[in-house]
Amino acid sequence: MPYMKGSNSDYGPVYIREKGELRLIADPVNVEKVGPYKTKPLSHLKKCDSVRFCIREGDQTTSNKKNDPIFLTLCYSAKSLFDIALGFVADNVQHIDSLIGFPEQVAEKLFAAAEKRQKFVDPGTGLRALQTFSKAYGSLVLSSLCLKSRYLLVSEKLEEIKSFQGLSCLDLSSCKLGDDHELLQHLTTEALSSLVKLNLGDNCLSDSGLRKMTAPVRVMKRGLKNLEHLDLSCNPNIGELGIGYLCCFKKLSALDISGAGAKLSKSLLQMLQNKMGLVSADDPLQDFSHAHCKTEGWAEQVILQWDSIISDSAKPRISLMPRTVAQRFYGKETSMKRVLAPPSLAFNIKERKSEVNIQFHKKPLQDICAIAYNESLPGKTSAIQNSKKRDLEILVQDNAVPSAKRQCARQLTLEDWDLLDSY
Repeated sequence: MPYMKGSNSDYGPVYIREKGELRLIADPVNVEKVGPYKTKPLSHLKKCDSVRFCIREGDQTTSNKKNDPIFLTLCYSAKSLFDIALGFVADNVQHIDSLIGFPEQVAEKLFAAAEKRQKFVDPGTGLRALQTFSKAYGSLVLSSLCLKSRYLLVSEKLEEIKSFQGLSCLDLSSCKLGDDHELLQHLTTEALSSLVKLNLGDNCLSDSGLRKMTAPVRVMKRGLKNLEHLDLSCNPNIGELGIGYLCCFKKLSALDISGAGAKLSKSLLQMLQNKMGLVSADDPLQDFSHAHCKTEGWAEQVILQWDSIISDSAKPRISLMPRTVAQRFYGKETSMKRVLAPPSLAFNIKERKSEVNIQFHKKPLQDICAIAYNESLPGKTSAIQNSKKRDLEILVQDNAVPSAKRQCARQLTLEDWDLLDSY
């Protein structure tokens, strides 16, 4: 008999119903013997996702005593052709030449399938796959990217980060970039011309870095021409000269220079108001809150995978237990913990709160007209009214698009020509 009496099984023989016929699952033909009393089912029944065992409804009321036979039915749930094809393409996503014109709904499922297989984490396939998706779908892959204090991620995945196109919000605060970083030069390309919000706070920038960043806009009228919000806080080497380079951003409506080296002088206030239409903000602006910048898009989980892998690899592998025991014996444990502890974000937040907020914004045209109207009430002299009107006309002209004559009147410096030669 196929069923062995000496078996340690809690139940008796197990039967399955397949194609209307009962078959013993412990049949020696379909069972791989491991030991004298142990049997092992075929491996393909375990690994196959489309096959499962189901208990018949009529068999649930029967008694499940020990050594009673159990009847199971094989239920087949075959995968659809779409899922099979999607899985095949996701396994070979690095060989796709182009996805331009491909439906977005199918592309999103393909991206999720490739992400599940960790294709974007693999150094050999990740960069090419991201470039293929970014060229075809742009902001759908990633519309907002927050890399605050992730300087290791920026260093390890620089080429992958540069492959993203169509970003509207980018947070690079506390990434230790400097004036000559490759990513800062990438900000001037057409791939990031769609940026609306840019955070470069606490990056050791100076006037030279701002000159390089604004050169394409000032000279060739390309680059960050759609920028509206710019954060340059906590960069003590930025002076009034560097802020003067920002006048080329005609759409800039909010600027944060808290903690910068530029002093809040009368000349700086007049330059920002006359050339850019920016006035000092009385209260802190919500536009510069880090809560508004989040990573959004198809590649959101990809960024989290990169961050987790890099953070795990950066952890020290050497155990410090013997050292801590000795420090506890000599009473130096608390002092060493403070030295070895990573910099706290709460401390940086408190330090920034203690600084004076130097933020500028552009008032709506309706508020400017209302102020001019209130100041021109009866009782004022006609000379004062005419002067206010002239100031209002000048301010409105500064907020408008500059004319061709004004653009032609600008002269290029020698440093600008050197930058042009470098391009």
